[in-house]
Amino acid sequence: MTMIGETGRQMANIEASEGGAGNISVWVRWLVEPGDLFPLTEQIQLPIPVPELAGSTLLVTGSGRRLREILDEPGANLAFLVINPGGESATLRTSARRRFERVTNEFNSHLAVHHDQVKRTGTNFHAIVHAQPIHITFLSNIPRYQSSVYLNSHLLRWQPETILNMPQGIGVLPFKIPGSVELMISNLESMRDHNLVLWLKHGLMARSDVSVKRAADKIEYAEAAAKYETLNLSLGEIGEGLLPHEIRAICDTYHIEQKIF
Repeated sequence: MTMIGETGRQMANIEASEGGAGNISVWVRWLVEPGDLFPLTEQIQLPIPVPELAGSTLLVTGSGRRLREILDEPGANLAFLVINPGGESATLRTSARRRFERVTNEFNSHLAVHHDQVKRTGTNFHAIVHAQPIHITFLSNIPRYQSSVYLNSHLLRWQPETILNMPQGIGVLPFKIPGSVELMISNLESMRDHNLVLWLKHGLMARSDVSVKRAADKIEYAEAAAKYETLNLSLGEIGEGLLPHEIRAICDTYHIEQKIF
């Protein structure tokens, strides 16, 4: 819960979670005993069946909650779920300090990606962060940046660290209604090939099987690259960034496989 709270504060610090925007979830294969932290229980129907997740545990942010406030009051902002046998429902446990009516509106996308990654990789841990950084979200409203090839070749050129941390590049999805089944399906498919996906005119979703902070770091790297790009646009595109042969040399040196440059 502390790491989720610190991640929420990190997203707020980079201006990626205004108001109640953004959401976080962390899944673990094992059953966690919450003790007295989440004493209230109820049964809920899951948005999709996830039989492979039966018996596992999820921590997820409540709908409309401010990510920056999780660290101060995790019980008020987080829900604790245990997936029931069969994977069609869950036991929802919450605190008496709960300040939300339901879990995040994007829960279907979170759950679908957790389920898919567990089936594909057998991981015991998986974290997802969705946030709305200003610069990269703005760029996604410009038609030429709506191309995956154009977006990645222009954003990943500004710092050596970017290609090292995002060798798969950023997946790009056309605009879909937030919380919709169409967004859930498109996002799941893109996240099979990418750890970071841009939802055009909306925001980013990142995943990690290491830690929730690693997922948030990917969003921060992408937003830093977008800041360089918007700065370059404002100055008449006078900067060239790292050239393709320079990026390939970096990847050769550090044994990084990539198909962007």
